[in-house]
Amino acid sequence: MPKKTGLISFLVVCSLWCLPSSANAQALIPHTLQLDAAKLEKQGLSLAQEAASLGQFQQYELALPRARLASQLAPKNDKVWFLLGGLYLQTKDYNNAISSLRKAQGLNPKNADVQFALGSVHFQQQKYQEAAGFYQAGLRLKPNDPEGLFDLGNAFYMLGKLPDAIAQYNKAVAQNKKFWPAINNIGLIKYEQGDATGAIKQWQTAVSLDKQAAEPLLALAVALHARGDRQQALALGVQALRIDNRYADLEFLKQNLWGTRLLADTKKFIELPGVQAAIEQRESQSSRQRPQ
Repeated sequence: MPKKTGLISFLVVCSLWCLPSSANAQALIPHTLQLDAAKLEKQGLSLAQEAASLGQFQQYELALPRARLASQLAPKNDKVWFLLGGLYLQTKDYNNAISSLRKAQGLNPKNADVQFALGSVHFQQQKYQEAAGFYQAGLRLKPNDPEGLFDLGNAFYMLGKLPDAIAQYNKAVAQNKKFWPAINNIGLIKYEQGDATGAIKQWQTAVSLDKQAAEPLLALAVALHARGDRQQALALGVQALRIDNRYADLEFLKQNLWGTRLLADTKKFIELPGVQAAIEQRESQSSRQRPQ
């Protein structure tokens, strides 16, 4: 799974349809103005719901104007600002993402998800130390959150603090036994450390948890090929690329924290005729499925 864009869940976390109305909080305002304010906020929350739905389908160009208007109609609602910040993050508009998330943070300092989102913004900007600080702040509020633990592990990984990274990944798995991305990333570290056998065990475990997880499947194929088990490696690699052919792109793998040793072995593996044939077949199928 992509490590740097793991905030899709923020669209669900918002749970905007559960937000309470703030009409009763304005008891000193004349009745007619109170109703108008309540109506405006209700419209804002409705727009936020639409924006969240569009965002779930990655229709960010349609979602952002609705979320921006929602933040104007419901300016005191931290979840609306959180949604807007998350949408900006998805479109890599980092300055506006930080500004919106800071507003959400000011309205609700105890929202751990805002801290995690701020961590993701800084992670994507390769500001790993700052990212780690935000992830740690989020974990102080929500200490057993597996995704937060995983993200902190990634930040430590990029800072070269490998034992700390492994510790966070293990904590994430302790909270969710089926959280294969953390298991997968332990494999990435072990492979770079020269422990191919340990890495293979990690990836085998990850694949057993999710048969459709292309990343550990391809990593396992590459490691087996490097070890000389070429027939099984080819079968697994072709299976992985049929699931998700993005993993044939070395730059995409690098973004997903694959290290130098694994990337070098992956390059050799991808150049195999059988793997190239699978890639071309997958690309041909994808082109036929695109609307004309």
